[in-house]
Amino acid sequence: MTVRITLKVNGVDHRVAVEDDTLLLDVLREQVGTTSVREGCGVGACGACTVLSGGSSVSSCLALARRYDGAEITTAEGLDENDAVVSSFVECGAAQCGYCIPGFVLMSTELLTDNPRPTEQEITDHLEGNICRCGTYPEIRRAVATAAQRRSPA
Repeated sequence: MTVRITLKVNGVDHRVAVEDDTLLLDVLREQVGTTSVREGCGVGACGACTVLSGGSSVSSCLALARRYDGAEITTAEGLDENDAVVSSFVECGAAQCGYCIPGFVLMSTELLTDNPRPTEQEITDHLEGNICRCGTYPEIRRAVATAAQRRSPA
């Protein structure tokens, strides 16, 4: 059955039609037009589809869109390019092919919101569910540590 829901994506309201089984990933890509939300594995194991809903990470490839009626969703497009996390990823060379980076950036944003001064182990643990096929994990961890320092200097 088709229903209409409203999503606030990156601060903009979108009224979209969804079926009972429509995934949030598909709505964001096909109806809203966000391209940073990507399907990597389709089973919530890689992090490429990560978005934030109310500040918490969501694997949009597993999330039914209708459950997010009225929700505020943040994708990588919703972050300012001068954001400490975004700029640190660029400066630390964390992106090689870039496919995974939006998910890593959003997971890092979630971490630093909840824990402004994470240890290296806490960074590693929080990002454990995200996969980078290019293997830039050291650069990604350095980017998160750099962003933490910029957001809340000691």
